[in-house]
Amino acid sequence: MVSKPIRTLVVDDSALVRRIVTECLSRDPEIEVVATAVDPYDAREKILKLNPDVMTLDIEMPRMDGLTFLKLIMKHRPMPVVVMSSLSAEGSDMALEALQAGAVEVIGKPGGPFSGPEDGLRLAEKIKAAAHARIRASPAEPPAFHAVPARPSAAGPKTDRRHSPREIILMGASTGGTEALKEILTRLSGDLPGICIVQHIPAKFSLAFANRLNQLCHLEVREARTGDRITPGLALIAPGGQHMLLRWAGDHYNVALNDGPMVHHQRPSVDVLFGSAVKCGAAPTSLAILLTGMGADGAGGMLELRNAGATTVAQNEETCVVFGMPREAIRLGAAQQVLALGQIAARVECHGHERAAG
Repeated sequence: MVSKPIRTLVVDDSALVRRIVTECLSRDPEIEVVATAVDPYDAREKILKLNPDVMTLDIEMPRMDGLTFLKLIMKHRPMPVVVMSSLSAEGSDMALEALQAGAVEVIGKPGGPFSGPEDGLRLAEKIKAAAHARIRASPAEPPAFHAVPARPSAAGPKTDRRHSPREIILMGASTGGTEALKEILTRLSGDLPGICIVQHIPAKFSLAFANRLNQLCHLEVREARTGDRITPGLALIAPGGQHMLLRWAGDHYNVALNDGPMVHHQRPSVDVLFGSAVKCGAAPTSLAILLTGMGADGAGGMLELRNAGATTVAQNEETCVVFGMPREAIRLGAAQQVLALGQIAARVECHGHERAAG
């Protein structure tokens, strides 16, 4: 049985962008652009008339900005939304707010060279991921991402844990992962073993994402740079567009970044991080976690880690936005435990305590 194409509405005030996006998506037989809209008012009418499966949404538009429209959509007519935003600092911040407000995916605002085959494939994959996403209506007014005080002293105090420099926590995520990672990291104390994270996210947005998390967490969170040393209480996020690899440097781990070939159509790739952990002997003292996301990135690497002695956890289907990457890990037998998102932070704390006590 042939599945119906994903009916997509493209919303952008730029005629050029609407044309480029339509042309890119029209190359994929699994996607049908049913209409374009010049602003949220036009989009509202076409949503009511055409009932699209997915919407691409520009954030910066006149009359009504995309973020305001997104919040209205998620309150009154929840649907999968892929946000397109500029790569400026302001655009990145608005994109992260859009993810918190219910957008499924984010992608850089297209420009002239956007019509290349690689960029068109990336956009099409975002649309497909969104079409498979578990959508939940947002609250009437989502709290601002920056509203939580930075590193409050009353909660999550540091303890006297002692960690071996060999201990490491590894996390991978894609669609829905920015909110899942926020849910986990904001619940962690500040003295856990070092953490390395691969989140499928465009270049530029990863820096804004790391900076926002750093405001919320007891851990220090920042975008990784080549040569960064892994230390307790530090979480490093792979930059968008670059693979992150773990290295053992005699008495500590550090990370290396490169722009090697995409793996599972992704750079950074979870499999690259997980595979590098196996190669540098980190598996026996590592905890690897695979979160929500489309595709299979991370599943093969997690199986290698488990076979080499790592503790492995996959997020369960009920709490995933897209149960793709965790499902593949479970299918391969790579996950020792399958946990709900709300249980994963406690599992990380437990691992840190067990390692320190051991």
